[in-house]
Amino acid sequence: MDGFKRFLKNFFPHSFLVWLKSIVLKVRFWGRKYHCPLCNSNVGLLKPLGFDFPVLQEMQIVGGGKRNTLCPVCNSSDRIRLNYIFLKQNSDIFSQPAKLLHLAPEPALKSIFLKHKNIDYITADLYQENVMVKMDITKIQFPDHTFDAIICNHILEHIPNDRQAMKELYRVLKPGGWAILQVPLSKILRNTLEDPTVVSEDDRERVFGQKDHVRIYGLDYPERLRNAGFRVTEYKWTEDNNLKNPGNRLGLNKDEVVFYCQK
Repeated sequence: MDGFKRFLKNFFPHSFLVWLKSIVLKVRFWGRKYHCPLCNSNVGLLKPLGFDFPVLQEMQIVGGGKRNTLCPVCNSSDRIRLNYIFLKQNSDIFSQPAKLLHLAPEPALKSIFLKHKNIDYITADLYQENVMVKMDITKIQFPDHTFDAIICNHILEHIPNDRQAMKELYRVLKPGGWAILQVPLSKILRNTLEDPTVVSEDDRERVFGQKDHVRIYGLDYPERLRNAGFRVTEYKWTEDNNLKNPGNRLGLNKDEVVFYCQK
């Protein structure tokens, strides 16, 4: 099998192999139960994602815990499918010129943005190798008012000084610009749970549900964003009459809210 893979890589362009792999996966996982809008696949199942630490269940974390959510063709999660659907229905990012900063870019969403020539697209991360810019989100190297849009999914829970990161994201947005700033969120915590003395990986898994998380956001999360200057709109897809999702074929989390933050 390894020899066959090497043969394919040597004789066919990468783009063709990516397309071929997608076709094979579409056939293998074909079904009518779910539809992925990113790769336009109809599949019979979604693959598992996440961890099963007890705190994630106890705190009722939206966007956390073990669940079946990944598209088996493009590996988009429920969160990424919701991002994409929201942007298609509520923004002009796919039709009008825009400078977009995408932090810790998710591959399925990244591939969509790269196809749109109207988007001046910049990917960034502090640790990932396959990005355009190395970036510390608390010290963003771009000038004020640089970006029309920012996407920052499940990053702030890793950042000790998240308030500074929020201020930096606000600073580099143009007036009238917007950001999608998703985090894992507890449905029952009124106030965000933080403890700087919790530093070991084992303790962070026990207290926060992941070894590299430094907090569990509570229902005060939108207020933290507002304190950084953002005007925050909470989009609930279950209340959107324009969204066509019979039987939840899109495989979305009914509790997931899009935090649409404007400057």
